[in-house]
Amino acid sequence: MISSAPMPASVLPRRIPPSSAAEERLPPKPDVVLIHGWGFDQTIWTPLADSLSKMFTIRLAALPGYAPAKPASTGFDETARRLADETPEGAILCGWSLGGLIALRAAIRFPRRFGGLVLIGTTPRFTCGTGWAHAQPLELLESFTESVKNDPAGTLQRFNALLNRGDTRARNALRALSSTLTSIPDATSLFQGLEWLRDVDLRPEIASIEIPVRLIHGDKDPLMPLQAAQWMEANLRNARLKTVFGAAHAPFINDPESVVHQIAELSNSLHASSSDCETARPRVV
Repeated sequence: MISSAPMPASVLPRRIPPSSAAEERLPPKPDVVLIHGWGFDQTIWTPLADSLSKMFTIRLAALPGYAPAKPASTGFDETARRLADETPEGAILCGWSLGGLIALRAAIRFPRRFGGLVLIGTTPRFTCGTGWAHAQPLELLESFTESVKNDPAGTLQRFNALLNRGDTRARNALRALSSTLTSIPDATSLFQGLEWLRDVDLRPEIASIEIPVRLIHGDKDPLMPLQAAQWMEANLRNARLKTVFGAAHAPFINDPESVVHQIAELSNSLHASSSDCETARPRVV
């Protein structure tokens, strides 16, 4: 069950209320849980919220130390577990960047909990390694770790510039994401996220995910190369990749309508599959 009050530890799935009393009387909408990435809190989803809330019940997850959640020394697997516990059964889980990595982990550990996954700018492993070149060198994370020690706010502004590099709408994306940096996570929470990006490798496990997955990735992504998303499409059982041309690491800002369309399409396919199952079910007489 999802609480509307801040959780004492890691994730906070918070429901966006309906916009009118008439909306309250309509049949319940499908649930979509949105998970932000490293350095930015749940306000990054503002470009999508209005459009999505017309079709879905939107719930916003906050990782440990990101407003409004409190800091907590919660491990990666425990964060994924708490997210699963607080997500309505059958919901679509939509994560960006580090949030997508957590969504992947939750789907691996709790395969029947979610209806589908939407992974935006996501990779199963962030750092380079043997047989994995679609990633960043470890030195990048080490430089961010040192920078966070000295200047967390300045580090996030530099990160914002980096993740939007090459985007055809970079100026708009920079401005949009900069406006969300009014609440800076504490350094411990930033360090924790960098450790997860350094250590987590889900490549050996993603083939176990059977639920439908939509991958949304910018072809200009400077952090997580498009080849990583292409690899996931080839190695997940039921995945489809949408490439947002001209977008860097935040395609939901470059082309929000396209991202909304992908989420809606996934929801429609889940509903159609459910209806087919109901039609095929034998009648009891």
